[in-house]
Amino acid sequence: MRHTTSLAVRGYHLDVYGHVNNARYLEFLEEARWRFFEEQAVIESITGEELAMVVVNININYRRAALIHEELEIATEVTRVGNKSFVIHQEIAVAKTGEMIADTDGTYVLFDNKLGRAVVIEGEYKVLLDKLCG
Repeated sequence: MRHTTSLAVRGYHLDVYGHVNNARYLEFLEEARWRFFEEQAVIESITGEELAMVVVNININYRRAALIHEELEIATEVTRVGNKSFVIHQEIAVAKTGEMIADTDGTYVLFDNKLGRAVVIEGEYKVLLDKLCG
């Protein structure tokens, strides 16, 4: 299931070179992930006092700089669900042209806050993530 989030590049996103700073892309991607899970009505199920969705690895391929006033579209989808982790693929593109700004694959775990470690993805969590996959 692919989800798209729109976001406008603002002045405060820029660095001294006049383009979006590389660290800001992580914020853009996180905003899109939260919107994806909120709109699927599953965020409350996989985040809270007991469990947290935690990134354990993320790789970003920067294709070109995003510039002030550009409207961006961020596509988000779960591409793999394993026993203890799942992968989310995201792409940032210019809304008007579809030109790729960046793409990323991130690996996430369900982290048990009481145990202090990642836990097996099973039961309702497995069903929820499998439903979102692909």
